Amino acid sequence: MRRISLLQRLFSLAFVIWAIDLSTKNWAVENLSGASRKILGSFLQLTLLRNPGAAFSMATGFTIVFTSISIAVVLFIARYASRITSPGWAYVAGLVLGGVLGNLTDRIFREPGFLYGHVIDWIEVPNWPIFNVADSSIFIAAGIAILLTIKNISPTATIDKESGNR
Repeated sequence: MRRISLLQRLFSLAFVIWAIDLSTKNWAVENLSGASRKILGSFLQLTLLRNPGAAFSMATGFTIVFTSISIAVVLFIARYASRITSPGWAYVAGLVLGGVLGNLTDRIFREPGFLYGHVIDWIEVPNWPIFNVADSSIFIAAGIAILLTIKNISPTATIDKESGNR
């Protein structure tokens, strides 16, 4: 029963992240054309950017590579999700899956075309690239994964071969 609960948490979290990301990107496209909107002075601004590359708009000519990697990540998480026994790692996988699906949706359905679409970024803070909810989700997942690794928490429980206990 516990694995079903972890799977439900993982996929529910991924769906919520994906839905929030998609709706906020659609809002940004409809409402942020033109100049940046200052929310908290220069600390937080809303600026529409169509990003064909990776973070910092690097590797803009490699959109299909990022699309392929995203598809591989989705397939990997879908394949191995049922093996996760750690709640923390289930949250990491859910955050990553939701974020990757958010940006992959852009790559598949947005201009300039199928698998080459530009990712919608719209949140701007000083000294950081413009980003979106999906990027934030992946960034938070990375931080949690680092903490879980430092604490030596494995994504899957190991079984003691002699006793059969986890």
